[in-house]
Amino acid sequence: MTLSTQESPSPALPSLETEAQPVVSEEEMRQAVRTLLLGLGEDPDREGLLDTPKRVVKALQFLTSGYHQSIDDLLNGAVFHEDTDEMVLVRDIDLFSSCEHHILPIIGRVHVAYMPNGKVIGLSKLARICEMYGRRLQVQERLTAQIADAIEGLLQPKGVAVVVEATHMCMVMRGVQKPGSWTVSSAMRGVFADDPKTRQEFMSLIQHPQNFR
Repeated sequence: MTLSTQESPSPALPSLETEAQPVVSEEEMRQAVRTLLLGLGEDPDREGLLDTPKRVVKALQFLTSGYHQSIDDLLNGAVFHEDTDEMVLVRDIDLFSSCEHHILPIIGRVHVAYMPNGKVIGLSKLARICEMYGRRLQVQERLTAQIADAIEGLLQPKGVAVVVEATHMCMVMRGVQKPGSWTVSSAMRGVFADDPKTRQEFMSLIQHPQNFR
């Protein structure tokens, strides 16, 4: 297991808008997939591959749909004023993302906690925030920080903690070919970074038995 931690103070929430992308038609994208098939030595006109370019484009559009979502759309007003300061934790949020270096799957789970400071968020929205950033081409370290920064920017809580545990198919299916390896990354903000007892409480709550996987 590889451990990567980020515990630096968070900057203001960055812009959630992505840069304007060149306009490329679906037909051009399908032709690109067809070219790849030819380069692999396949016959894109054989029966089993006739619709593959279309399917690949549709799949990639779905897997990167987070580029076309915004926090405002996801929240739909689900931030509420609440006089509580106890930890809120949602753990084991399924993660399906794509490595930006090889466009291969990143599969794992996310644990998210925050200490409210007068505001709380609908629990399902925490999962949706993770999903939005996951459905982009990613590196795990950036994904972890983006989730933490988004929650911090929305709620201005006393603290935010995010841990991502994932296996990367670019390490499993190719390259070093090490199935069973997991990468763990963390982003700690506010009291989770400053108070060891609070951080330890969070870490103990997300622990699983060694044979969980």
